[in-house]
Amino acid sequence: MSLIFVIEHYRRLLPLAPNSLQLIGTAALGVIPFALCAVVFALRRFSFGFAVGFYFYTLILGYLWLVRFSTFPYDHRTAAISAFASGIAFLIPALFVGSTPPRLLTLTARQLDVLLAAIVALSIVILVIGTTFQFQLARPADMYKFRNEIDLPRWLQYAIGIVSGALLPFAYACFVQLKRYVPAVICLVLLVLFYPVTLTKVALLAPSWLLFLTLLSIYFECRMAVILSLLLPILAGVLIAVLYQHGLVPDRVFVYFGTVNFRMIAMPSSALDFYNDFFSTHELTHFCQITPLKLIMSCPYKDQLSVFMADSYHLGYFNASLFATEGIASVGTALAPVSAAVCGLIISLGNRASAGLPGRFVLLSSGLLLQILINVPLTVALVTHGILVLFLLWYIAPRNVLGDQRADRP
Repeated sequence: MSLIFVIEHYRRLLPLAPNSLQLIGTAALGVIPFALCAVVFALRRFSFGFAVGFYFYTLILGYLWLVRFSTFPYDHRTAAISAFASGIAFLIPALFVGSTPPRLLTLTARQLDVLLAAIVALSIVILVIGTTFQFQLARPADMYKFRNEIDLPRWLQYAIGIVSGALLPFAYACFVQLKRYVPAVICLVLLVLFYPVTLTKVALLAPSWLLFLTLLSIYFECRMAVILSLLLPILAGVLIAVLYQHGLVPDRVFVYFGTVNFRMIAMPSSALDFYNDFFSTHELTHFCQITPLKLIMSCPYKDQLSVFMADSYHLGYFNASLFATEGIASVGTALAPVSAAVCGLIISLGNRASAGLPGRFVLLSSGLLLQILINVPLTVALVTHGILVLFLLWYIAPRNVLGDQRADRP
C-alpha cells in the first residue's frame, strides 16, 4: 500500500510508466516469490544479520515491485532476476552463519566503565572540533541546500561517522542495559548535536530513532522489534496518505510520508532502478570507487558515484546500498549475487562478534547502522560509519556485565 501511494504521489520524481496504476496487479504477482522468503525470519533467531537482513529484504522487495513501473530502457527481467538472486545470496550467510569465536580479550566491568567514559569524552572533543569548521542551524527542509557548502577535513569526516554511527550508539546501548539512564540521555544529546555540523537526517533523527527502538525492545522480543521498526513508521505514513487524499490533513503533515515512506524507504529500493539504468550504458567500476583501490588501478569515474548519478538524473546526491554499488555498479547484474553473498559473509562477522550478547543490546548499538546500510555502500559503512569498530567492541564486550543472551530468546 505504501508503494502504491509512492507511485501515485511521486511519479514526477521516479521514472514511472504513465499507466502505472494499471500495472499494480502484475507487480503484486511479481513480488510473491520473493515475499515468500519472509518465512525464514520466523525460523531464525535474532542476530545482527537478522536485523540487517530484514531491512535488505524490504529493500529488494520494494525494487521488485517498482521495476514493473520503470520506464528506463534496460533489461528489467534480467535485473529483477539478479535482484532476487542477490537478496537470497545475501540472506543465506547473514542469517545462517554465526558461530561463537574464541575470545582472546574480554573487558572487565571496570574497563568497560573506562571505555564508556572515553567514548563520551572523545565524542565531545570531535563535536567541538566539528563546530569550528561548520555549524549551521538549518531547518530540515533546507538541509540539502546548505549541505553542499560543508567542507570538513577527511579525517574529521571519518571521526564523526565512527562516533555517531558506532561509538555513541554502543555507549547508549551499554548505559541502557546497565540502567544508567542519565549518561544514556547524554549520548542521545551528543548525537543530535552533530546535526548542525553534518546536516544529515541520520544525525537529526538519531535520538528519536534509538528511543523508538528502545521502546520496541522493551515490549517486544527483538525479532518482532526489528520488523515493527519498519512496519509501524510505514503504517503511519499510509494512514497519513489516506487522510491526505480525503483532505483531512494539511500538506505539512503529508511531509511525513515524503520523508519516511518515500525518501527513507522507497528511494533505497528505487536506487537499484537508477543504477541498473546507468550501468547498462556505462562502464562498470570493478570496485574502483573504493578509495584505496582507486589509487592503484585505473578508474573511469574520478568523482564519487553519487556525483555522476546526480548529473545524470538530477535528483540530488544520493548513494545506494551494497546491492547497487558493490553489486550492479562494480560487477554488473550477472555477478551481483556473488558480490551480495560476499557482503553477507562480512555481515555474518557481526553475528560472530556479538554472539552471547543480549539481543536488545545488539539491536540498540547497531540501530543507526540499519538506516545507514540501506543508503550507503557496505565498504563505506565498514570504515566511514564504524561497522568494523562496532564489531571489535562487540567482540570485547563483557557478557557477564551486560546480561545473558538467553533472556532475549523467544
